[in-house]
Amino acid sequence: MATVDLTVMGAGAFGLSVAFVCAARGAKVRVIEKRRVGAGSSGGIVGALAPHAPERWNDKKAFQFESLVMAEQFWANVERVSGLSSGYGRTGRLQPIINERGLALAHERAAQAAELWQGKAQWRVLPYTDFADWAPPSPTGYVIHDTLTARLHPAQSCAALAGALTALGGEVVTGDAKPEGAVLWATGYEGLMALSAQLDQFVGHGEKGQALLLKYAAPDMPQLFADTVHFVPHADGTLAIGSTTERDFDAPDTTDAQLDGLLERALAAVPQLAGAEVLQRWAGVRPRAKSRAPMLGEYPGKPGHFIANGGFKIGFGVAPKVAELMADLILNGKDSIPPAFRVEANL
Repeated sequence: MATVDLTVMGAGAFGLSVAFVCAARGAKVRVIEKRRVGAGSSGGIVGALAPHAPERWNDKKAFQFESLVMAEQFWANVERVSGLSSGYGRTGRLQPIINERGLALAHERAAQAAELWQGKAQWRVLPYTDFADWAPPSPTGYVIHDTLTARLHPAQSCAALAGALTALGGEVVTGDAKPEGAVLWATGYEGLMALSAQLDQFVGHGEKGQALLLKYAAPDMPQLFADTVHFVPHADGTLAIGSTTERDFDAPDTTDAQLDGLLERALAAVPQLAGAEVLQRWAGVRPRAKSRAPMLGEYPGKPGHFIANGGFKIGFGVAPKVAELMADLILNGKDSIPPAFRVEANL
């Protein structure tokens, strides 16, 4: 008889979140991670939990919205059980509006958010002067302020999830170990490449991302998004800047000169960061499924095996809802995964 009900392969955002929820429901859970907790892109530094624009509503945007609304309670539970901080905070986000066309579009989206976000968050167009000490200059004099965007510290969140799992009687094993019971594969971009090879067809790949961590304390300030750069103030007195994207890469675990260009753009957009000490230069490879949506469901041709992969840039943002749906499927056989998120959407 198996000593565990569920083995999770991979200790990243999806794997650990599903493991935590299943353990909280009473399952015996073991996570196997060949390197370390948060070894892949889930161990990064940015942690921007930002919604898609409230227009052209679809399953992906609705799923993300529901998960972002769930996030505050989800991470509060993780912190309560583990005694560790995830760095979560729903601090909102500011975006300068650069021209009149953008201003008109921002007002349209505000009206759509009023309906689609169900009063649970706001997308507002406000004078730049309301945030002049923090927001980048805005050519129109206005900024978008959304109250749905949140932040967390990815590496700290992975550690908190692992701590919560062990507090519930689960375990995290580092190295090679044989899976028992039901098996969830949450193995990042390497898992997508392995599945592509097994099926002899492309289902996903990895895209390299890079980011910087500065010593700059603004823990209660909103995130900024300017010149395609994310600025994420963390609760611990640091500020993350990210990120770059590369589809072709030879050395996925190293940083390179692109970060120098990123820093230049960041300082041009937010001059008050000049002189802040660079604490960390980070690079990692994010898993991107063929459909560009997370890949969830049963593993093709492997009864009792499941997949949760392809979080790409929204992995932590959708993790709370991914965890609930996958726990329903694995533990209870209840399948309510949206069509756009199903494994077969990538086949």
